Amino acid sequence: MAEYKLLLPSMGEGVMEATIINWLYSEGDSVKEDDSVVEIATDKVDSDVPTPVSGKIVKILKNKDEVAKVGEAIAILETSAENAPVEAQTQAPKDAEEVQAQIPTISEQEIKELEKPLEKMPTSSTKELYLSPLVKSIVQQENISQKELETIQGSGQDQRITKEDILAYLKNRSTSTSADVKSTAEATPKAAPAPVASSATTLSAKDGEEIIPMDRVRKIIAEAMVNSKRISPHVTSFIETDVTNVVKWRAAHKYAFEKREGEKLTFMPIFVRAVVKAIQDFPLINISVDGDNIIKKKNINIGMATALPDGNLIVPVIKNADQLSLSGLAKAINDLAYRARNKKLRPEDTQGATYTISNVGSFGNLMGTPIIPQPQVAILAIGAIVKKPAVVETPEGDLIGIRQLMFMSHSYDHRVVDGSLGGMFLKHVHDYLENWDLSTEI
Repeated sequence: MAEYKLLLPSMGEGVMEATIINWLYSEGDSVKEDDSVVEIATDKVDSDVPTPVSGKIVKILKNKDEVAKVGEAIAILETSAENAPVEAQTQAPKDAEEVQAQIPTISEQEIKELEKPLEKMPTSSTKELYLSPLVKSIVQQENISQKELETIQGSGQDQRITKEDILAYLKNRSTSTSADVKSTAEATPKAAPAPVASSATTLSAKDGEEIIPMDRVRKIIAEAMVNSKRISPHVTSFIETDVTNVVKWRAAHKYAFEKREGEKLTFMPIFVRAVVKAIQDFPLINISVDGDNIIKKKNINIGMATALPDGNLIVPVIKNADQLSLSGLAKAINDLAYRARNKKLRPEDTQGATYTISNVGSFGNLMGTPIIPQPQVAILAIGAIVKKPAVVETPEGDLIGIRQLMFMSHSYDHRVVDGSLGGMFLKHVHDYLENWDLSTEI
C-alpha cells in the first residue's frame, strides 16, 4: 500500500486559497478515481475537488470552514502501489538515514563563508557579542539595533547568538513592540471617550422582523459592488432596439437546432455575437485600468451574469468568444449556465472576463443600470423583448406596425470611457441586432 496526499489543486490565476465547505466522504471511506471528495469555496466560485486516485481516506487534514492554500495537503489516502501516481509512489523518506542522504552538498565557497571567524560586535555593556557572518547579515537586513542584540540570550557555545536565536527574536519582535505601545498608551491618562454605537452590538429583531445573516457569497458580492462604485465613476447610455429580425430568425431555427445539437437556442448567443463585433469595432472598450495605465486586452472574453437558485449572482466567462460560431456560442452559454445553477463551475470558469452582459430581461425587466465588474470598464444590460406598435419605414412611406422592441443600457467607467466611445459602442451593438441577416446560418 502507498500513501497519497490529496493536494488543493491550482484554481486559476489569482486564486491562492480556498475554504473547505463540506467533505463528501468521511475518514475510512473508499473513493474511486475522479470522485468528488470535498466541496470548496473561493472568492470566485464554489466547486468540488476530485481525487486523481482510488483508495481509502485515512486522514482528513482540513476540516469544514478551514482555509487551505493551493498546493497544501487536505487529506491523506491509502492506495495500492499500482494505482498510485508517480508523485505518490515517491513519498518523502521517513527515516533519519534517508533524510541525511537527501541533504544537499555544501559548496567549498559556502564552507569558507561559514568557517569565517566570528565577528565581535562593539557593545556598551560588559557582554561581548560574537556574531557569525550569517547572523550578522540577518541583523543588518532586519535593522536590529545594538540595544536589541544585548537583550537576546544566546543559545550557542559560550552563549553566542545563533541563527535560531535571531529568528525566534524576530518572530516575537512585532508582538513585543505592540505590547510596549499598548502598555505605554494604557499608562497615559486620557479623557473618557464619548459613547459610540458598537458595530459588534448584537441585533435583536423587532416584532414581525427576521434577522438573516449574509452568507459568504453575498458578502463577497456586496464588497465587490461597493468597491466598484467607489473606484469607477459610472455613466449609463440607453437605446431602444428593434429586434424583430432576431426574433424571426430564432423562431425559424430553434427547433431544428435543438433536434440537431441537443441544445436550446436562446437569444444570448445572438447578443454575444453583436457585442463581440462591436468590441472589434471599438477595442478600447475591451480594456482594464491599473493605476495610471490602460491595459488593452487581446482576447475577447465575455462574462455572462447568471442568477443562482439561492438568489446570489455569479458571472461565468465565455473564453475567446470572438473565435466561436453561433453554434459554438450557444453550446458554451448553455454549458456555463447549467453548471452555474448546479454548482459545477470550476474557479477558472469565472476568471478573465474582459466585458460583461447582464440579461435583466430574463426577469421581465425593461431596462437596468448594472454595476461594472472590476477591473472591466463597461457592462451591457439587455431588457425584455416586448411587442409594440412602432413606425416602420417602407418605400411606400411610413407605416405603423407591430415590432419586437427592447431597451439596452450601457454602463461604463468615465475615467477611461467617454460618452462618445460608450455611446458609439452601444449604437453599433444596436445596429448589428436591428440589421440581423435572416439568412444567417447556424
